[in-house]
Amino acid sequence: MKTCLFGGSFDPVHLGHLQMAVNAQRTCGLDEVVFLPAAESPFKQGKRMMFSDADRLAMLRLATQELPWARVSELDLQLPPPSWSWRIVEAWNTAHPGAELYWLLGTDQWDELHRWGRYDYLVEHLTFIVCHRAHAPAPREGVRAVFLQGMHPASASEIRRRLAEGAPVPEGWMHPACEEYARHSI
Repeated sequence: MKTCLFGGSFDPVHLGHLQMAVNAQRTCGLDEVVFLPAAESPFKQGKRMMFSDADRLAMLRLATQELPWARVSELDLQLPPPSWSWRIVEAWNTAHPGAELYWLLGTDQWDELHRWGRYDYLVEHLTFIVCHRAHAPAPREGVRAVFLQGMHPASASEIRRRLAEGAPVPEGWMHPACEEYARHSI
């Protein structure tokens, strides 16, 4: 089974996240894309999220309900923080032996990949699917990667700012049910 793990804060999930998953699923012929909301990113320790774990899970479920190949997993929320990608991969491999694993990320994360915990373990067990805007980032020696062009303009930090101010979220940035849920959750 070709499984793509998609970790992130999803605070909140937006249509950019969904576009990345749809492009990856179609281009790579993935059987499933698993959205894994992070408990706490090692690179954002101590930073408070706008939405609770329960709210982020609920919005992810709303956003993916029409995507039959999409799953939402609580795995990372069940592991002690911080959220290390290698622990997710290790747990996934234990629970699903023989799965062909991919990891979906953007160029910002690709550029920092060498800083991820147990980098060599991740490189050994994953193929990375990297979404980018105009120009594909440079490949990394010994790292299996697929580069997909086309990034949505949505920004979670800008969405949070607008929600906090009671301002409208730009059209096409959030699934309507998620925006409604978010407005009632803050």
